[in-house]
Amino acid sequence: MGCKCGSIESANCHCGRIVGINGNMITVEFYGMLRQNELAYIMLEDVRLKAEVIRIRGRYADVQILEDPRWLKVGGHVDFSGELLAAELGPGLLTQIFDGLQNPLPELARECGFFLKRGVYMDAIPRDKEWKFTPVVKKGDVLRAGDSIGTVPEGIFSHRIMVPFSLRGRYCVEWVAGHGSYRVDETIAELKDSKGALVKVTMVQKWPVKVPLKCYSERLMPTETLMTKIRILDTFFPAAKGGTFCVPGPFGAGKTVLQQLISRNADADIVVVAACGERAGEVVETLREFPRITDPRTGKSLMERTVIICNTSSMPVAAREASVYTGVTLAEYYRQMGLHVLLLADSTSRWAQALREVSGRMEEIPGDEAYPAYLESVIAAFYERAAIVRLHDGSVGSVTIGGTVSPAGGNFDEPVTQATLKVVGAFHGLSKERSDARRYPSIHPLESWSKYNGIVQAEYLLLALKILRDGNDIAQMMKVVGEEGTSIDDFITYLKSEYLDAAYMQQNAFHVVDVASSGERQKYTFGKMVKILGAKMSFAGKDAARAFFHTLTQKTRDWNYTAMESDEFQAIETELDKMLGGESAQDIQ
Repeated sequence: MGCKCGSIESANCHCGRIVGINGNMITVEFYGMLRQNELAYIMLEDVRLKAEVIRIRGRYADVQILEDPRWLKVGGHVDFSGELLAAELGPGLLTQIFDGLQNPLPELARECGFFLKRGVYMDAIPRDKEWKFTPVVKKGDVLRAGDSIGTVPEGIFSHRIMVPFSLRGRYCVEWVAGHGSYRVDETIAELKDSKGALVKVTMVQKWPVKVPLKCYSERLMPTETLMTKIRILDTFFPAAKGGTFCVPGPFGAGKTVLQQLISRNADADIVVVAACGERAGEVVETLREFPRITDPRTGKSLMERTVIICNTSSMPVAAREASVYTGVTLAEYYRQMGLHVLLLADSTSRWAQALREVSGRMEEIPGDEAYPAYLESVIAAFYERAAIVRLHDGSVGSVTIGGTVSPAGGNFDEPVTQATLKVVGAFHGLSKERSDARRYPSIHPLESWSKYNGIVQAEYLLLALKILRDGNDIAQMMKVVGEEGTSIDDFITYLKSEYLDAAYMQQNAFHVVDVASSGERQKYTFGKMVKILGAKMSFAGKDAARAFFHTLTQKTRDWNYTAMESDEFQAIETELDKMLGGESAQDIQ
């Protein structure tokens, strides 16, 4: 039987026709062979709309369009590319701002104007720029997927040009380009497989975004703390390099500011921000602020080691899923170079809502709150791509994934938050109550937790958390019986918990010193806190106790605002020791 397009026989045809339209999802009758997640193009006059196969049923395929689906008609022509939805990998990704399909948005805006046109796709990596290539292999060397062929400078990093990840087995180097400048699409090496076939290698390659990149020798246990220089995180609820964490919180609780602080100060080489569906205003703020943020490492713009992926307002919800997977694929690519990468996804709730919408259009049996029944599996598969690995050459790289969640009304019992909590290693729950009280970062210390080891000893951490819990219980009791109905000992415990909260957990993101607290400083100052929390105190009355802790809190805040190496730091510490009877923090570290 001939193909409906009338061009070729159906046995070899790789196209189809539209037989049903439901929003941005269409049903296609296809001819020939087809794969799940294959890339398709829907023909609309002179425009080709990119789409992805999400379900195959006999001779019919459900295809989600990653563009505006208006004006499509039943009977329309569809071409299948034979390739999976993939990301383009190579030098030139850093400093870029992409959409979910990896189109460079600044170039796209220059091409299309203020309103982006449908069906316009651009190379993620410029083809006209030349890179200074330095080979690290010679003829006769035996390589495998992920091994380095050479390097090119990319900002402050040495970007590795690697054997394509899609190759299997061992390959012998037949020829490699010498020192010189080359475009990314020029051949820089030729490899021969075991059957004698030659493979030409360029600086750019593609990898399917929904397939984890596993060109490493060993996956390690995340044990090293990812220092964010935010005291409440590093001391109480740390994340680990190669680990996972989530930051759920209601609107206005400070997720975006916290994300920017982590991006700026975290101990990571590369930062990938996947704005996979946050509100337009917050995306604009991210795009506007990141180039202005000074990188503490280099003194230059933070964008020089950052990649931002975001959706435009004209893209349908299906593109949110592409944003998440494109982001993690780029992160895995830089991990393959032995770098430590931090991926921040904001907000995964919008991604889950996109999954719910697509699931509804496919008429699947819904789960809790109409989310797909496989929601937990999809979220788990995403976070499982975080890892710290040992590469074939012995170097170590990592991808740490942190996802923000936006539960309606701050309800942490909703399905997306609960599914995320089952797979992440740390939970940084933001509190509307703390945000309204201007206690920033508004991470709730009694609801948050972490499975990773921190930078302070566990016994001192438990003491601090006990003081916080006891202080909270006493505060709730005081709302009923009043301050006069509270014993002096309980009142001192309450004041200790408030002091710990105000002087250590809260941090001024707009102060040049307090914005970032090093691990060394955190251990030292927390030792002082432990001395205060564990000290037995007696006062003539509650007014005297309140006055003492008020002065102590203000003095400690002043201490936080001084550089650790300064004379002022030492002078304030001496005053604190006098207030505490000369006790020192030297032995509590």
